This record gives sequence, structure tokens and C-alpha cells, in this order.
Amino acid sequence: MPIQVAPSILAADFANLQSEVELLNKSQADYIHVDIMDGIFVPNISFGIPVTEAIYRHAQKPLDVHLMITNPDLYLEAFRNAGASVISVHIEACSHLNRSIQSIKSLGAKAGVTLNPHTSVTLLEDSIESLDVVCLMSVNPGFGGQKFIENTYSKITRLKELILAKGAKTLIEVDGGVNLENAPRLKEVGADILVAGSFVFNSVDPIQTIAELKAI
Repeated sequence: MPIQVAPSILAADFANLQSEVELLNKSQADYIHVDIMDGIFVPNISFGIPVTEAIYRHAQKPLDVHLMITNPDLYLEAFRNAGASVISVHIEACSHLNRSIQSIKSLGAKAGVTLNPHTSVTLLEDSIESLDVVCLMSVNPGFGGQKFIENTYSKITRLKELILAKGAKTLIEVDGGVNLENAPRLKEVGADILVAGSFVFNSVDPIQTIAELKAI
């Protein structure tokens, strides 16, 4: 299966957000990754529902919305209405994970769960079959441009083993520090979707960079 690429709009030029979205429309990107931060669950604040809705108005790619917020259940419907095709919640923020997953699916979106670097994939044993995607954070969430955590490779391997053992069709997404150096190995050990922010938007030619990621 060809690798999928989800450039993170968090690394875009916010003063020219429409043109940045239109640039991604012209690229081979599969999704536009939208990082939502509340300054409580993670030590940063990004943007919320109105900006997500504005991105959606110009996007020709599905929005992959990553909720790095407390009490995500309160906002699932609002983000779905704002244009999210995929909604991922953090396992660390959900007291009743199965309920959150079912709520996302009931809204007609694909359901994802995100794990912080320290969180074990074994916690997904009872829910993996109901998930469309699991996003593994390969940096500590909250800021772009961080160094990739090497333990991510073995974590992907363990998650892939769980998916296969359960007969699930869940995709593995990797978010943080992704570049052309580590992308081939990430694909080799089982990653399906690569989130890349700074690596794409700080490059001389973002469209070409996305194409190179797609071609690994």
C-alpha cells in the first residue's frame, strides 16, 4: 500500500492560510492535518473551530483533525460540522474511550485515537477493531519542529502486531519529526500515514517535498 501523507497546517504561514491550503490542494497530499491545542492538555494554543471551518472552505483534501484537548467529547460534533473527515482523540484525555470512538463514528467521521510517546499500545487491545486510525506521537505533543523519538519504530511494530492479531483494518499514522531520512524505515515497519509539518512547509518546494514523501 502506498504511503499516505498528511501535511500539518500548524507549520503553515497563518497570515496566508488560504494560499497555504490551496498549495496543499495542488500537491499529492492525502489529508490536511489540523492540530487543535487548548493550552491545557498540551503546553501550547493553536486554533479552534472557526479556523478549522475556514480551512475546510478552501480545502480539496479531507481534514484529519487531531484534538490535543481536554474533554474532547464536548467538541466532537462541532469539529465534525466544521469539516473534519477524521477525528482523533488522545487516549490520555478520554475516561471512556469506547464511548468517544462510537460518538465520532455516529457523526459520520473516521475515528482515530492518538497515543503520546510514553503510552503503551497494549491499552488499545480492547478497542483496536473499532478504530480507523491510530496516531502515534513520535515527539511530545504541543510544538512543531521537534526531534523524532527513535523508540517509535519498535512501537509501530508492536501496534502492527496487535492490528494483525485482531484482524483489524486500522491504519497507523505517525506524527512528529517525520522527514525523508526516517520515512522509509517508518513505512518498512508498518506506518501507513505520515504527518509532516515543518519538514514540508519549511522546505524550498513543499509540493515537491510531499511528492518525495509519497514516493518512498
